[in-house]
Amino acid sequence: MEDLRVAIGSDHGGFYYKEKIIEYLKSRNIPYIDVGTHTREACDYPVIARDVAEMVISGRANRGILICGTGIGMSIAANKVHGIRAALCGDTYSARVSRAHNNANVLCLGERVIGEHLALDIVDIWLKAGFEGGTRHARRVGMIE
Repeated sequence: MEDLRVAIGSDHGGFYYKEKIIEYLKSRNIPYIDVGTHTREACDYPVIARDVAEMVISGRANRGILICGTGIGMSIAANKVHGIRAALCGDTYSARVSRAHNNANVLCLGERVIGEHLALDIVDIWLKAGFEGGTRHARRVGMIE
């Protein structure tokens, strides 16, 4: 794995998985920044998504993870930040390919739609996967930018 620094955030609908993913990051000595939320009280996911995205863009983190109920709201909000390529993943294949082909820099997950063990497998694979680059993939990522 590259020298990872992960910004992580969730709304109230993803709070439990955020805490579980932080345990995973700690167990692997992966530095992280927890941008919140820090309680199960209702909060606005676009604020959390923006904060994680801005940390990735600024270089304070080189990857981001966002969790809400479905992952949809977080992925829409994060992708509004220029330079972010947020991928909503509900399976391990999509997680690997989002990095390998799309150079995704933010992973979005839905706590209410995938199981905890699958979510942790997705995180593990996504953090370990690298960008394949090459003419085809690099050209397409450039087109997105």
